[in-house]
Amino acid sequence: MIEKYLNLETVRFLIVGVLNTIVGSLIMFTMYNIMNCSYWLSSSMNYVLASILSFFLNKYFTFRNKEKDFTQIIKFICNIAICYFIAYGVSKPLITFLVQNQSSKFQENLAMIFGMGLFTILNFLGQKFFTFRNIRRR
Repeated sequence: MIEKYLNLETVRFLIVGVLNTIVGSLIMFTMYNIMNCSYWLSSSMNYVLASILSFFLNKYFTFRNKEKDFTQIIKFICNIAICYFIAYGVSKPLITFLVQNQSSKFQENLAMIFGMGLFTILNFLGQKFFTFRNIRRR
C-alpha cells in the first residue's frame, strides 16, 4: 500500500513542494510580518507568485506532462484558487477558535502555517486528478 502512494511522482511533487514552500513562505511571512500587509494579501501573493513556478515544475518535472494544452493552464489556475480559498478560508476561523486567547498576529501566523499544510494536500490531489490527469507516463 505504501508503494502505491509513495512513488517517484509523489517524491518529485514533494521536492517541488519544498521549493515552493520556501519561496512562498518567504513571500507570505515577509509581507505579513515585515511589510504589515493583511492576512489575505500576504497569503494570496504567496500563491499567485509561487504558483507560476509550481505550474512549470509540476508540469514538466513532477508529472512529466508534455501536452501543449491551454485548458491545462485554466485547470491549474482553478485548482490553485479553489485549494487556496478552501485551505485559508477554513484555517483562519479554525485557528482563531482554537487559540482565541492569543494575539491576532499569532493566530494569523498559525493559520497561515496550517493553511499551507491543508493547501498542499488539496493541491496535490487537484493537480493529480484534475489538472494533469491525462498525462502520458514514462
